[in-house]
Amino acid sequence: MSMPKLEDLTLDPYSLALDSIDVSDSRIFQHGTAWESYFERLRNEDPVHFQKESPFGPFWSITRFEDIQFVDKHHELFSSEPSILIGDMTDELPLEMFIAMDNPRHDEQRVAAQPVVAPRNLADMESLIRERVSAILDDLPVGETFDWVDKVSIELTGQMLATLFDFPQEERRKLPYWSDLAVGLPEISGGDVTVEERNAGLQACFQRFNEIWQERASLSDEERAGKFDLISLLQNSEKTKDMADRPMEFLGNIMLLIVGGNDTTRNSITGGVVALNKNPGEFDKLKNNPSLIPNMVSEIIRWQTPLAHMRRIATEDVELNGKTIKKGDKVVMWYASGNRDERVIPNPDDFIVDRAKARHHLSFGFGIHRCMGNRLAEMQIRITWEEILKRFDSIEVVQDPTYVKSNFVKGYTELLVKLTAK
Repeated sequence: MSMPKLEDLTLDPYSLALDSIDVSDSRIFQHGTAWESYFERLRNEDPVHFQKESPFGPFWSITRFEDIQFVDKHHELFSSEPSILIGDMTDELPLEMFIAMDNPRHDEQRVAAQPVVAPRNLADMESLIRERVSAILDDLPVGETFDWVDKVSIELTGQMLATLFDFPQEERRKLPYWSDLAVGLPEISGGDVTVEERNAGLQACFQRFNEIWQERASLSDEERAGKFDLISLLQNSEKTKDMADRPMEFLGNIMLLIVGGNDTTRNSITGGVVALNKNPGEFDKLKNNPSLIPNMVSEIIRWQTPLAHMRRIATEDVELNGKTIKKGDKVVMWYASGNRDERVIPNPDDFIVDRAKARHHLSFGFGIHRCMGNRLAEMQIRITWEEILKRFDSIEVVQDPTYVKSNFVKGYTELLVKLTAK
């Protein structure tokens, strides 16, 4: 699938015919804020928009907050199978994962992993997260330009993913790398990962986690009963204890948990720095009143929207906002658009650290597929900003960020910054 060069992209969607606007084009997300005006036009003029032709086949774009909420909550009308990405998984590695399953299988597998983010475990993790955040921030070069994405966002999420899986910390960088490979194919998200690189990476991921699974399986029941990492939890559940015997389901769920633990936190930690640089008055407000941090965390997650979309398949004909979605049609909920819907969120393009009802956003989804690790993601971002404010007076973005080429992961590949000590 080839696309014209980035500079050939029409950045003004109002110059295009409405039916030719294709928001699945990953280049609009790679080009700064171009995506905002594309979705603004659809929300205002054609909020349930049928795309007849695209690299991913025909699909419906759902762009308003309340319509997205309707689709997400009605899982009986809109199936998650076989994938939650706009493009279909490749035949080489047809991964199965519980987020792309309907009930009863979805709930059976999700409930096995859920305890890792139970309130008691989160409370136990808080001091560990703070310790690791502090070590990362203390190691940053003050007064010198460096890449925030690499030194902070990827490093922190790599460490936390390794903790959640009880994965060797010395190998932690493999986890965000595998996450990038999992959702980076042109065919599934408009990315730039090759099939060969993805297959090689995911096979290496499977082999490593299969080794870990066998290691944990060799523990006694008593030894395993005291462990709360994701692998042990899957082994302790009747519904998932034999998951390793089903390789595509095993690898699929491992990748789901890696991607889920990587993208929200990683891109929100960077997105917060970008947002506060664009809104220095809000940073001053935050420094004068650090108690605003928890509220700001929700605002970051809304403003950034780390995962731009989720897709469904209509299980029957459905009327939505004056349009008839036919049984079998592909339906794409654009969370990034819904989070900028001025019908629900006042001044949605503005970043406001003390925004009222900041938690009322779409980034974690709704219904049975609502993000399992949302509280963990919020806690990591909160602690990161609490520790930042203790150490630094400013984080200056010295060059425009570079963005991920994807219509799914809405994130950053590089953000060069310079710190000023407090």
